[in-house]
Parts: sequence; C-alpha cells; structure tokens
Amino acid sequence: MDQPLVFEPLFMERVWGGRRLETMLGKRLPPSVRIGESWEIVDREEAQSVVHDGPFRGWTLHELWVERRAQIFGTGLPETRRFPLLVKILDAQERLSVQVHPPAEVAPRLRGEPKTEMWYLLDASLDSDLYAGLKRGVDRAAFERALHEGHVAEQLHSFPIKAGDAMFIPSGRVHAIGAGNLIVEVQQNSDTTYRVFDWNRLGLDGKPRELHIAESMASINFDDTEPEIVKPNGDVLVECGEFCVERWTLDKPRESAGHNFAIFSVIDGKVECGGRTFERGAFFLLTASSTDREMRPLTPDAMVLRATIPTAN
Repeated sequence: MDQPLVFEPLFMERVWGGRRLETMLGKRLPPSVRIGESWEIVDREEAQSVVHDGPFRGWTLHELWVERRAQIFGTGLPETRRFPLLVKILDAQERLSVQVHPPAEVAPRLRGEPKTEMWYLLDASLDSDLYAGLKRGVDRAAFERALHEGHVAEQLHSFPIKAGDAMFIPSGRVHAIGAGNLIVEVQQNSDTTYRVFDWNRLGLDGKPRELHIAESMASINFDDTEPEIVKPNGDVLVECGEFCVERWTLDKPRESAGHNFAIFSVIDGKVECGGRTFERGAFFLLTASSTDREMRPLTPDAMVLRATIPTAN
C-alpha cells in the first residue's frame, strides 16, 4: 500500500473562529459560520475521521486502529482503545478563553482526560501573542484573588509570536491563544478543557460561556512560570512521552525513516508522496506498510511537520 491515507476534515464552529481555513488554506467551509477548528485526524466517540478515497475509502480511523493496526500503524504502539493522537488546525480570529487541561494524576478524579499538546504557528498577525504559564511571583492565592476581581490576564505570562514559532503545552499549564493566530495543533486524544476565564465574552447563544473554576484550580500547575517558545533541536520541535513533532525543510527528497506510521502536514509549499500531490494545509497519514516513504519537494519553499508516537521497540 503505497498511497498515503487522506481523511475528511471535521469543521467546528467556534465563537472565536473565522474564515482563514478557506481564504488561506483553500478548505471548503460551510457558508456563513465562524469556523474555529478543523479536526484533521481524530478517533473519538463523538467525532471520527473517515478515509476520503483509495482502498480504505469510507473506513473510520477507529476501524483502522482496531482492525488493521499493524498494517496501517505498525508495532510497539500504546495499547489504547482509540488512536492516541488528535491533530487539528485552529483559526483564532479572536483570542481563546484562558484554559487548562488536567494532568494525568488529576484527570480521573475530575472525570476528565489528560491532554498534552503542542502548537505550530502557521500564520500570525503583527500584534499576535500567546499566553502560557504564570508570571513569576504569581501563586495560587494571587491567582484566586485575580479571578474574583476580574483581572486574570495580568497574572498570565504572555509574549509576542510569529509564523514558524512553536509552543509546548503540557497538561497543567494554563494558557490561551491570542487573536490573529492560525495554528497546527498536535495533542493527546482528549477533549477535556477547563475554562477558567473567557474575557467576559458571550457565547454563540448570547449567554456567558460556562466556566470550570474548581476543576481549573485543581489542574493548574502553579510552579509553571514564564515558559519559553520552543527551541528546535535540529528537526525536532517537541519530543515527549505522547508524541514527537519534527519540522522538515525539504530542499531535496527525504525518506520517512522507521517502519511505523507518520502523520504529515504541509506547512509551506507543495510536496509529492506516494504518487499524490499535497499543498499547504493538507494532512496525510503515511502507513506502516507503505513502500514509498519519500517526501519529494515540488516547490523551493516546501516544508512539512511530521508527527509520530514513541514506541516500545
């Protein structure tokens, strides 16, 4: 099986979303709604990636994970009921809520799922920023006071960013995405988010959005102060227990080493793999059984992200 798998994206309406997935990446969005997320690779009960074409057309990601795991994904992978990663694009036309995901040791008690994630900035407006971690000197008591007094933003570590930057968000790190950012996100397969502050904004229904103060306070790592933007280690942007994400600048063909799957996203230019052409904004899964594992640049600016899962091998 030489052709990579391409899945149908799932578009999510969000109060903070926009239309740049269409205007900048050429995705065909439903009309007249603010789309904040495109779920490109997902295996959840409430949301399933479906193969677009080829011999597995119509198969869900979950079916592939359960019935064809070795053939499609390889060996030595985590023994999870569902595919362990969720890959998406975010279009933050407005800034997102201040939120946190529960750490593994806290999540079961809160009936949630832990989520560690990373962001790669596809595009950022001139005054874009990110919020991640706390300012030095902010402790639980100071943060709680700020919640009651309505000035949480002053407690958060914020910093300007630009296209090409990356940020690691381990579970427990309080964070928010500023307005004007277009982001590729690779994360654990989880949809547990605790909203601690939402800039006094109303939801799509015209009512204040629900906050999760108790859950957030139980999840925030109050020792996590002023984290830095990712400093790449060669090609590697982020490597943790849940995933590894690399950035490849393709000035010549390059083979995806190893015998397991890899998820690729084209972040610039155009590439060819397995006889198919992929442009900026495209996502595809190179299978474990693929005999053609080479990424071939079709434009001088070709660049991809490669996401894999650490194995027990």
